[in-house]
Amino acid sequence: MIRSLLLTTSLATGLFLQAQTFTLSSTSVGGQATMTEVFDGFGCTGANISPQLSWANAPEGTKGYAITIHDKDAPTGSGWWHWLVFDLPATTMSLPAGAGDPAKNLMPAGAIQSRTDFGAPGYGGPCPPPGHGPHQYIVTVYALKTDKLGLDANASPAVLGYTLNANTLAKASIVFYYERK
Repeated sequence: MIRSLLLTTSLATGLFLQAQTFTLSSTSVGGQATMTEVFDGFGCTGANISPQLSWANAPEGTKGYAITIHDKDAPTGSGWWHWLVFDLPATTMSLPAGAGDPAKNLMPAGAIQSRTDFGAPGYGGPCPPPGHGPHQYIVTVYALKTDKLGLDANASPAVLGYTLNANTLAKASIVFYYERK
């Protein structure tokens, strides 16, 4: 009886450890964005610092990661892409605040930041139209079944999205809000 109970407990513990949820967290954002994340341009004034991000419990077989930040509330008909990063090595489990500035060289070797809807690679912070209400910004990390997506820094958000959907094992998201009065 005791041997059977120990075996059952060991199996249950093993299944629990295998089924841990892929998670994303940030010390920079969640709820209301601070002014440092806000874009510097398009009528907005901010430091345009990409958020710190950390993730854990990627599924078995993860060979790389990608990150996107999307404002689904932008009045464009298709939202607004604020950050597109891919070909992050599987050993990467976090990015520091400011890693979205290509000039700072804070990305792991081989990582690519592609063109956002601001027209350039790298992070572009929130900058919704004044009086448009709070916008929801969805930060997503993708665990990928490949280490390289075969794209470059000129990849459009649509092409990256298509390629991500074909190569995603799991994804985790957090949401933050920003409103410009």
